[in-house]
Order: sequence, then structure tokens, then C-alpha cells
Amino acid sequence: MKIIEGGLSAPEVAALLQQHLEEMALSSPPDSIHALDLDALRSSEVSFFSMWQEDQLMGCGAIKEIDSSNAEIKSMRTTQQFLQQGVASRLLTHLIDCAIERGYRHLWLETGSADAFQPARVLYENFGFTHCDPFASYTFDPYSVFMTKQLTP
Repeated sequence: MKIIEGGLSAPEVAALLQQHLEEMALSSPPDSIHALDLDALRSSEVSFFSMWQEDQLMGCGAIKEIDSSNAEIKSMRTTQQFLQQGVASRLLTHLIDCAIERGYRHLWLETGSADAFQPARVLYENFGFTHCDPFASYTFDPYSVFMTKQLTP
């Protein structure tokens, strides 16, 4: 198992991210979907990571810088064949460690409020994220749950 920075050019990553967007559309109206597409993930303020077992994509996640002290978790997703195998926990640990190394003081995230997002909310709570008000450019949305975690270097 390895986590690499990048991987956006891999067709498996593009397919997983497309699946991610499509599944968001099943639980949220278009104006409430905050997932990033491939072009947005290539932005200079985003660091994208993919996790692989040899040549099989296991999952992905990203950190988007809000400012020098704050970053947001984006695009957390595990492939179907690796669900329930600790992939999301390993990726989230990597993202948190990366954020600490970069000197961020807080991590933020937005996830869905629908039942389909319950496993994600439990994962984040287990990692010490707490519910909060909307942050950055987000506004209140009944389809969104906002969470934050204070980081200790």
C-alpha cells in the first residue's frame, strides 16, 4: 500500500472521482454539491493524494488551502473493492499529518447530511472532528454538515 501525491492523470482516479460526483447527485441537489471535479483538483491550492495497492487504486483525498492557517479536506473516496478495509482511515491520517507538517492550525470539511453520508460523519468524528458552522465561502445548507479539527503541531 502506498499513498502518493498526485495521480489525477490515472484513468482509475478519473473514474472514481466521476463516480463520486454522480453519487453526490443522488443525495443532494446540484447547488448543494461541493465536490471538486478534475480541473478544480488541479488547482495550485489543492494537494491531491491517491492510495494504491500495487496497480489498484484504493482511494483518494485532498487538502485545499483556505489560508496559511486553515485547510479543507476534499474528495475523500474509497473504491468499492476496498470499502471497510481501513482505506479511509489511512488516507485521513495521511491528510492530517500532511496538514500538520504544512503548519495548518485547523482542518475543515463539508460533507452531506443524508443517511448515505453517515459513515463519513462517523469517521470524521472518530478522528476528532466536531460539528461547526459554515466556514470559508460556505453558507448554511440543510444538505451539508460542517466539521472542524484543531491541529497541534
